[in-house]
Amino acid sequence: MGEVIDAIRTRRSIRKYKQDPIPQEKLDRILEAALYSPSGIGKQSPIIVCVQNKELRDRIEKMNSDILVSVGRNGDNPFFGAPVVIVVLADRKVPTHVEDGSIVCSNIMLAAYEEGLGTCWINRAKEEFDSEEGKQILKELGIEGDYRGVGHVVIGYADCELPNPAPRKEGRIHYVK
Repeated sequence: MGEVIDAIRTRRSIRKYKQDPIPQEKLDRILEAALYSPSGIGKQSPIIVCVQNKELRDRIEKMNSDILVSVGRNGDNPFFGAPVVIVVLADRKVPTHVEDGSIVCSNIMLAAYEEGLGTCWINRAKEEFDSEEGKQILKELGIEGDYRGVGHVVIGYADCELPNPAPRKEGRIHYVK
């Protein structure tokens, strides 16, 4: 089987991370792969915020936690202790901005897996960056425009075994010949 297909089949979401720093060269390769994601009409609407700063990472995680708690869920440690959080946002003016940002997240996860790193897609970026605090963070970072949070990818060295895959559900493919 090809390397890409093998990575798609074997990559798993990791929910426990070591605090070891990720070499900048690895992050650069992962983020470059993200920039080559397909995008609707070639607009390249997503932007990527690679958060390594602990203070900002903790601030965004607290926002995420508060959203979980507000809907009656456990808000403890939603970023699973990952040392890096990659936030993917996309320009709302582009009709395919959510799809474009989602593909960026997927490319990040596959590229990180190739680099020997674990990842997990974390939701609630939309709610975070639609909030006044989220808009303030973007302003503090010098990011201007009408961006929607698409997702976070937490990334780091796994501090656990890879989970076993769930069985694939039957009947999800329909051939029309």
